[in-house]
Amino acid sequence: MSLEKIIAIAGKPGLYTLIAQTRGGFVAESLIDKKRLSVNVQQNVSVLSEIAIYTLTEEVPLKDVLSKIKEKEQGEPTSVGPKESKDKLEEYFFEVLPEYDEDRVYVSDIKKVIQWYNLLQSNNMLDLLETDGEKPSDEEE
Repeated sequence: MSLEKIIAIAGKPGLYTLIAQTRGGFVAESLIDKKRLSVNVQQNVSVLSEIAIYTLTEEVPLKDVLSKIKEKEQGEPTSVGPKESKDKLEEYFFEVLPEYDEDRVYVSDIKKVIQWYNLLQSNNMLDLLETDGEKPSDEEE
């Protein structure tokens, strides 16, 4: 599995793994309670591998940000919870990604990143950060 199979669904808490494709969408399983739900193609869904965080110079893929958190926390849950004060969250994120754009990255975004990291960590899925994006080198046309 890779981050391409992990999604966030607008209006639903947590993260989901893609299980199967259906005629009108797909089936996803919650990482929180393992319940499955049918997701319609009209619902707003974000694939984690497609999300990036704004910095002053570029957009950094979410995978890289999560890897930096993993490195900082040595694979453990974050030292700051998503319900901490605005100042604490911004200070923590500044340690992880010093060049993040404070005008375009909101506290709600920082909360989500921390929640997602902790959810991946609690499900032993942080290894996806290393394997994600690696393609076999013997691709031929």
